[in-house]
Amino acid sequence: MTTKVTFRLAPEFVANASEGILLGDFNNWNPEEAVQLQKTADGAMVAEIALVSGKSYQYRYLLSDGRWVNDFSGTTQWVEAFGNYVENNVIEVPVSIEEKTPATKKAVTKKQAVKKAATPKEKPAVDDLTKIEGVGKKIASLLKKKEIITFKTLAKTSLKNLKTILEEGGNQYSMHNPTSWPKQAKLAAAGKWEELDQLQKELVGGK
Repeated sequence: MTTKVTFRLAPEFVANASEGILLGDFNNWNPEEAVQLQKTADGAMVAEIALVSGKSYQYRYLLSDGRWVNDFSGTTQWVEAFGNYVENNVIEVPVSIEEKTPATKKAVTKKQAVKKAATPKEKPAVDDLTKIEGVGKKIASLLKKKEIITFKTLAKTSLKNLKTILEEGGNQYSMHNPTSWPKQAKLAAAGKWEELDQLQKELVGGK
């Protein structure tokens, strides 16, 4: 990509020169490829050329009266030329807005992708279902396979579904009675532990 750059030599440097050319790294300092300067109403000389974005170039102006001059608009650099040291202008060509935009989007997208990849997937909340009277570790494992892992989920599970789960687990589980499990789970989900404890005492005492 290229960026259009305007070069301007102020009137005080032009003085009595009628014409001028722009020479630099961009045309290999070759007078035959030089950029012709245009004189403005205020006596300045200007030229506009397209240069590679993000690159730096050295340049100078050669006027019709034989003078090599600089515009002193920015930085300069001393270099050796034909056994002598001369001071050239140096320009850093900015990156155009059009080039910045996709690069920025790409950087942001990449950043978001890294952030997304680095962020561990949140694990769903899991309650200890063995706190429910009648639910042991093995039965809790059966419920987990059916995605019943919280008190809230268990409280909403129908008695029919619970019996089916136990029957599918085998004879050793089908003998269990899940009738009170949803009610117990509802109390546990609400944090009503004292009421749950009282209910469980009644259940154990009624066996």
